[in-house]
Amino acid sequence: MISLNEIRKKIMSGDISSLLHISRESNIHPSEVAKLFNELPLDSAIHAFQSFPSKKQIIVFSYLDILLQKKLLRSLGKERATYILNKLSSDDRLTLINSYKGVERSHILELLEDKQKKATHDMLGFPKESVARLVNTEFATISGEMTIEKANEHLRNNHIDSETANVIYVVDDAGKLIDDIPVRRLVLNTPEKHISEIMDGYCVKLDIDDSAEEAITKFREYDRTVLPVTNSENLLLGVVTIDDVMDVQERRDTKEMQKFGGVESLEYPYVQTPFLSLIKKRAGWLIILFLGEMLTATAMGYFQHEIEKAVVLSLFIPLIISSGGNSGSQAATLIIRAMAVKELSLRDWWYVMRRELLSGLTLGALLGSIGFLRITAWQKFHLWDYGQHWLLLAITIFFSLIGIVMWGTLSGSMIPMVLKRCKQDPAASSAPFVATLVDVTGLIIYFSIAAIILKGTLL
Repeated sequence: MISLNEIRKKIMSGDISSLLHISRESNIHPSEVAKLFNELPLDSAIHAFQSFPSKKQIIVFSYLDILLQKKLLRSLGKERATYILNKLSSDDRLTLINSYKGVERSHILELLEDKQKKATHDMLGFPKESVARLVNTEFATISGEMTIEKANEHLRNNHIDSETANVIYVVDDAGKLIDDIPVRRLVLNTPEKHISEIMDGYCVKLDIDDSAEEAITKFREYDRTVLPVTNSENLLLGVVTIDDVMDVQERRDTKEMQKFGGVESLEYPYVQTPFLSLIKKRAGWLIILFLGEMLTATAMGYFQHEIEKAVVLSLFIPLIISSGGNSGSQAATLIIRAMAVKELSLRDWWYVMRRELLSGLTLGALLGSIGFLRITAWQKFHLWDYGQHWLLLAITIFFSLIGIVMWGTLSGSMIPMVLKRCKQDPAASSAPFVATLVDVTGLIIYFSIAAIILKGTLL
């Protein structure tokens, strides 16, 4: 039996025929096959994909990344593309179709059978981040009056083997959800028992209007692998599986990380994003931050007289503004993550403000003390001469760091909450944005404190 690593080596050396081994082997997971396809040139990937049996093609196709899926559909011809689209699970099909825009989406929808087309149109009518976009309409149902033996026979005759069949749903004659039954209960109880006898009467479910974020929370809270989806009348419409929720979570986390780094979210993975598109995604924030940093230069120009009279103050500008920016970025990171996992809500703003002001005071005093000791040590050991008023300079640095770090933690913690209140993504208060804001205001705080403490001496 040829190993996956051996197949990979042969593929990389140009031996595409080795992929034929995969079509005959059942011990290689489709996700591993998909990884191999992603490593191939497009022509080779198409040739190899066509060599697979039809059933294997459907399984492997759902594991390929969206970009390769779209390229394959364009290259396989209308008849084959139609077959694949209609055989995909409803959630995988919807994810793929959702990636198309405008006329392209219309052309793809025309390839669907009437039943699939209607269901897809219905789901596309829901918001992009709703549970409806994740619903899989393949699920298994039974009646509460059935015996376990009759239920098993019904399932064998009417349902296919799929990931959604790990949980069986009990419905009434109108299709309304009554309960969910894990398959293990059907296996571990005697065949003569009625389904109603093994029900626990408690069923966690999602509403079709719920957001994907609410779905993620329920999966986490109740430790489920699949959850039913109903409408306002409790009709069972489909199910959502943990793998789809994990995909949503990954995409959401990726977008938040990109936004937090000052980058617009990418539509495709980094290595598959066109160069010009990557530049466009990065340039916007860089320009905004650059213009923001110009305010820093403006602030320094405003205090030019003070800098000329006490050049020594300019030595500590990098230290001052970096401390404020770093403390602000820390606070923003903590608050954004706490809101994302539902640890904090908007009504906790006063608690957060008090906590961050106290944190800023403590951290500022810590950094201020280090700055004070640094100036003292350098002066005492003759490593640098700060002049006869070095003690006042050290006191200025001490209090400046307290003020700037307090302002940094306050800004970093409050900006995400303000954005959330305005129904904007808190991740947009990225670390660069907070850092730029604190840079400008930090200089004002620094020179204002210096003007008070050093008045009549250096200034």
